[in-house]
Parts: sequence; C-alpha cells; structure tokens
Amino acid sequence: MENKGSKLIQIRIAGVDRPGLTHIITQTLADFNATVLDIGQADIHQSMTLGILCQIDKSKEDDLLSELKKQSHLLGVQSHFQNISEHDYNSWVNQQGKNRYILTLLGRKITAQQIAETTQIIIKQKLNIDTIKRLTGRIPLDETKSNIRACVEFSLRGTPLNPTQMQKELMALSRNLGVDYSLQEDSMYRRMRRLICFDMDSTLIQTEVIDELAMRAGVGDQVKAITASAMRGEIDFKQSFKKRVSLLKGLDESVMIEIAKNLPITEGVDRLMYVLKKHGYKVAILSGGFTYFGKYLQKKYDIDYVYANQLEIKEGKLTGHYLGEIVDGQRKVELLHEIAAKEKVDIAQTIAVGDGANDLPMLNEAGLGIAFHAKPKVKENAEQSINTIGLDGVLYFLGFKDSHLEDLGRL
Repeated sequence: MENKGSKLIQIRIAGVDRPGLTHIITQTLADFNATVLDIGQADIHQSMTLGILCQIDKSKEDDLLSELKKQSHLLGVQSHFQNISEHDYNSWVNQQGKNRYILTLLGRKITAQQIAETTQIIIKQKLNIDTIKRLTGRIPLDETKSNIRACVEFSLRGTPLNPTQMQKELMALSRNLGVDYSLQEDSMYRRMRRLICFDMDSTLIQTEVIDELAMRAGVGDQVKAITASAMRGEIDFKQSFKKRVSLLKGLDESVMIEIAKNLPITEGVDRLMYVLKKHGYKVAILSGGFTYFGKYLQKKYDIDYVYANQLEIKEGKLTGHYLGEIVDGQRKVELLHEIAAKEKVDIAQTIAVGDGANDLPMLNEAGLGIAFHAKPKVKENAEQSINTIGLDGVLYFLGFKDSHLEDLGRL
C-alpha cells in the first residue's frame, strides 16, 4: 500500500559556486513535487552554501535523495540531508511571533574578536541569530586606502533579558575594541524612516564656526574654552551662546564669506546626502551655530530645512548681538516635532545626528538618535554611536547595503 504521509527534509549544499547550481537543485525538487518551506543561500568568496527545508511524499524520499546525491556529485559540491520532526518544525514556526532586533557592527575593519565578543553578549541575552550579512562592499587588503568601511548586520530573534545591560555592554565593547554598534527593534518604523535632522558644527562640518569667527576677531582662546565647556554640558548653552556672540562685536562680515567658502566638510557627507535625497528623505539642519553657514550647506546639498541662530549685522559689521530665538537643545526637540508634523511623519520615523550636549534631547526624542564622534557625556547617554568612520556610516544603521548603492554611481 502506498504511504500517503509526508516527510520534512533539510537539505544543505556546500561548495564552489557556479552558474545554474541553484536551478539544478530546485528543478530536482520540482521533479519530485516537493514543497519548499524555507530557503536561504550565502556566498563568501565563491564558496556557496544553499539550505532548503522541504516537504516531500514519504514514498518519494529515497528516490529524491538518490537523485540529489547524483546531481551534487556532477556539480562537484557536497550535500547533507537531515530529517526534521513535525514538533521541531512547529516550534520553529511558532517563533515567528517573537520580537526581532537588528544589531549592526561598523568600523574601518571587522575582527574575529569583535564578532566573538558580540555574539557572547547575544548568547547571554538569550537571543537567536537568524542571519548575518555584510552591508559594505568587498574590503580591500590595503588599509591605507581612504574611507575604508566594514559593516555586518545581525538579525536577532527574541527579547533581550535586560536590554539596558545589553546596550551598556555593547557600548563598552565599542570603546574597548574600536567598533560602532546600533541595536534597533526591527519594527516597520525602522524600515520607513523619512526625516533626518543633523547638527551642523562638528557633525556636518569638522569645526565649530563660532571658534573660527573668534580666531579672526582675536578672541579665539576665550570663545573656544566657552564652546568646549558648553558642548561638554558643563554650562548652560544659552548663557554661553550670548557670551560668545558678544565677543564677536566689530568683526567684518567679509570674514563670514571667507569661512563659508572653506568649510571643512566631514568625511562621508557628500555620499550620505546624495543617497538620502535620492531615496526621498527629508533633511534638516537643527544647529546651535549660525544660519549664515547653514544656508550655505543648504544650497550645496539641497537640504529641506535650516534652523540655526542669526547674527545681527549692521553696516557690514557684527554687533555682538543675535536676532530671534536661540536654538538650544530644547528648541531642537520642538523643531524636530514641528518638521515631523509638517511632513506628516511619525516621530518614530525620524533620525537625529549630533555630537554635543545640546544635541542629546533630540537624539533621545527621535526614533533613531545617533551620536557622531561625540563628546563623552553624549556617548554615555546616546543609544547609537558612530566613532570609527565618516558620517556616511549612518546609511548602514538605516540598513543600506553598498550593493544597493552602486547603481547611484557615487560610492
């Protein structure tokens, strides 16, 4: 009598990749009317691993396995087969309801030690690794080449036993091993970010413009000391702002033009802005710096919104005063919400990037807050941080792969 029951078989094929291999294996399964329940394939330097979980009529099992072994031999690959019980399969299916997290590792290079210690933290938190994939392109051996980036992304399933402790341990690894981390819940909002807000000074540009102005006004040391103290969160931003601006009294407006034309753009900004605009993101500058320079960057990168502080100029000279409301940390949060409402974007779909203490409120308020080469206080309080590469590292925290960006022609 024909056995009408079915079997669940997990098939693993490994060997040197070659054109048509996946087609031949799946065509063999099709010849035996197999149902594919799961499939995955990975290629690493021409070495391929193909995994397929299928359901097959019991009466066809022996013939199918015999044919797969034959095809594997002809293809020059190794094959392995394992029976899966219905109980194990159902347990696997039931895990679909569990939370998913994305853990991103980013740096100039990725070492085995970084991955080993990262996975140790994952194990301690009772999370399962579903997949690991490389987001950056193939990494050159010549480490002297500019703007080398290395990034891998872990897809995790489950709920961390202690999310706060996990985040703390990841940040400790970041400091000790020279790698950046981003841990995000894999919700629909993560895949639908629409608005990104940047600080300007020491984020989009590699300087504090007020320090540049002060040097030309002959009060550089005084202003620089006040700026550094404010960015560390040691003194009130508004108080420090008023004091610094007052010291600029009498500076000629032509100095601002010269500084604007020579702003030191942060590594990765050109690439980041190009990709964000091509993919429809709304981009804003929310800065405790000055509108004059924000407008310059707005024109250069087609930025949608600029909110910063306006210096008062009379008869071509700075008066030592400012116009309008000071953009401090709290004002940045208000502007984040205002722009999100105007663009009809949920706050969970927003991103904020900055380096100073006055950026922390918006970093904590946004759906994804990223501290970029930030001051110690900011690093300690931000959940995501980039310290190892340029600002285009933000793209990997958003899930972009270099292979997806190649068509844009500007890597």
